[in-house]
Amino acid sequence: MTTFFGHPRGLATLFFTEMWERFGFYGARAILIYFMTARIAQGGLGFSTSQAAIIYGLYLSLVYLLSLPGGWVADNILGQRKAVLYGGIIIAAGYYLMALPGLVAFYGALTLVVLGTGLLKPNVSTIVGGLYAEGDPRRDAGFSIFYMGINTGALIAPFIIGTIGEKINYRYGLAIAGLGMTFGVIQYLAGAKHLGDAGYPPAPNPIARRRALIAGGVIAVIAIVIAVLASTGVISAKGISDGFGAFLTILTVVVFSALLLSPGWTPVERKRLAAIFILFLASAMFWSAFEQAGSTLSLFAQRNTRLSVFGLGFPASWFQTLNSIFLVIFAPVFAVIWVKMRNREPSTTIKFTLGLVFVGLGFAVLIPVANGTAVSPMWLVLTYFLHTIGELCLSPVGLSAMTKLAPARIAAMIMGIWFLSISVGEFIGGRVAALYEQFQLSTLFSIVALFCIACAAILVCFNRPMKRLSGGVN
Repeated sequence: MTTFFGHPRGLATLFFTEMWERFGFYGARAILIYFMTARIAQGGLGFSTSQAAIIYGLYLSLVYLLSLPGGWVADNILGQRKAVLYGGIIIAAGYYLMALPGLVAFYGALTLVVLGTGLLKPNVSTIVGGLYAEGDPRRDAGFSIFYMGINTGALIAPFIIGTIGEKINYRYGLAIAGLGMTFGVIQYLAGAKHLGDAGYPPAPNPIARRRALIAGGVIAVIAIVIAVLASTGVISAKGISDGFGAFLTILTVVVFSALLLSPGWTPVERKRLAAIFILFLASAMFWSAFEQAGSTLSLFAQRNTRLSVFGLGFPASWFQTLNSIFLVIFAPVFAVIWVKMRNREPSTTIKFTLGLVFVGLGFAVLIPVANGTAVSPMWLVLTYFLHTIGELCLSPVGLSAMTKLAPARIAAMIMGIWFLSISVGEFIGGRVAALYEQFQLSTLFSIVALFCIACAAILVCFNRPMKRLSGGVN
């Protein structure tokens, strides 16, 4: 049987599908805040830093939030395979629309990318998990390889999309993001035959289908109305963000209350759902700091950092490649380390703790130079290196943990809950970034660093209880 680095051949199909999706996502992310804050005469939208940061955080939060209904739709109606395909098509359309002038096109484009990513993102990861039998020791390593594919696309994107966006025209760069997703859809269709039994649609469920159509229609209408109101200035970005923050809080409480209090679980499943909740909180705290790469750290790169090395200048968006470069280098190393350690491998809880420590240290190292100008780019290189180590300790491990802890009948939904944790983190990170010009940067970075390390200290105390809750899952 043909394999991909010793793994099922279908992993290659999903590797490249996600690579192209991330190419568009991270390429657009690399220039999005610059596009919003650049003057209209420079081809930008002319937003204030605070407004741009709030929109940035809200957009990314929604990208991950829609993974929750996206997983539910796949579980009950489409199946993971069709959800990935339709999501990719919608994402491509969104990036193409973003390249057009006008606020209506901009907000409409963000809406399409949000909806498409909600379908694609949780389900492509779920299909990866479906390639492996229960107990297959290759699963964690497989997710690490998959994660390397994600970051291969993220590595290439700023060099191409960032350079075109900053040096030529932001809208041209965004159109290239759409072209990348188009390549991803074509590749996915060509390689679907290698996915085996993974991702096939479930048995027809007329009631669930009817509910999904109603819910999908409501979500689409709400998204369109909000996009129109925002583009016409009837509702401010902060007003939308405030309302969304309240909704996100209520949603998190409702989702976990419904899951944990439902009478349909076995004792083992109920304990594992409690473990998922603890990992959810830790994940949200991690991403609230880590995902400031495209907001506070991007602004720091553009405004406070020397954009030259050995006399050669480069666009500020190129700093966005550092995380991906380090990931491509070290993801295989971590995959080998986890396999080699076997019985001595740290628990998932300890890995999450390490992730929080390293992301906090990434901000801590910037504190001494945070208020300077023309700072050496090596400071940001160190920050992104530390953040990458933290990400490798937490993100692929978290993806794998969700597939192992989740009850089989709600596997895609639990993957959606994982992305809900990122949504919460993105929202918090966006609101922190909105304070960029209201605090000294040394103060802002100190708060973020201390918060992450304090969360790590609390989480490590849960290591033994988490082992009991996980029911034998490391």
